[in-house]
Amino acid sequence: MVITVTPNTAIDKTYTVEGFGLDHVHRPSASRTVAGGKGINVVRVLKTLGIDGLATGFVGGAIGDAVLRLIYEEGLPHDFVRVRDESRLCIAVVDPQNGTQTEINENGPEISPDELEMMLGKAGSLMAGREYMVLCGSCPPGVPTSFYGDIIRMAKCAGLKTVLDTSNDHLRESVKAAPYMVKPNVTELSQLVGRELLTLEEIVRAAKSLKGHYEVNITAVTMGRSGAIVTDGERVWKAVPPEIQFASAVGSGDAFLAMFIASMINGESIQDALVSGTAAGAANATTFGAGFCSKECIMDIRRAVTLTEIS
Repeated sequence: MVITVTPNTAIDKTYTVEGFGLDHVHRPSASRTVAGGKGINVVRVLKTLGIDGLATGFVGGAIGDAVLRLIYEEGLPHDFVRVRDESRLCIAVVDPQNGTQTEINENGPEISPDELEMMLGKAGSLMAGREYMVLCGSCPPGVPTSFYGDIIRMAKCAGLKTVLDTSNDHLRESVKAAPYMVKPNVTELSQLVGRELLTLEEIVRAAKSLKGHYEVNITAVTMGRSGAIVTDGERVWKAVPPEIQFASAVGSGDAFLAMFIASMINGESIQDALVSGTAAGAANATTFGAGFCSKECIMDIRRAVTLTEIS
């Protein structure tokens, strides 16, 4: 039912280092290496939820080989475009002692015009029989800001609902294609509207404005420990998760998005999808590695999520 496009796939390595700091040799107390990229994370959670998903995007070089091997070992449906240049490595260092998380993300492979055309063709060929097209994450060098918008227009013509989760110039350009849903965090929404959003009132006003400015049907904004909001351009709901045993925030927005889409596929309202998505984001934050939260953990946390209508 769902196809995800991840232009900038990666190997994600998460280290736990107590007292992480500069000018020291550190030896992690725990580590995890997984295939990464927002769309891969979304498909991983969808699989846990029993929803049919397929991941596509660019992979290249030895890191790309490792991405494909790990995806295959997980049993995640996929159909990627191979490129000449090397896919990226992303490292997260979680310091539970100081409550910090440090991330180092490489830029990704240089994509040629021919490889870009191959990806657009691949995306078009995979749309048949799908309900949602999810466009996820940063784009590597060589991918123009028109890329996501081109796929959104193709998908809309094919009758798919499109979901956009990206940032910076790619967000500002792609939202002009009027995706069905946009899922920014507060920083990304601030980038889109061109000003820093500091209060809940400002975040709500900016989120609601996307309906009128870009014809976006649903805007969901994730706010970390403060939860998330969702709006259809008129009404707004906020969901707040309970306190959890925090492990890592890597992939929590992707878990939120996967659960939100799964809830919509199952016929839930957007406010119920918000509650479920918020629970999934929190459940993901209790684990190391993006998208490895269990359905049982999500449902347990969901019972403690608070929902309020704020406008």
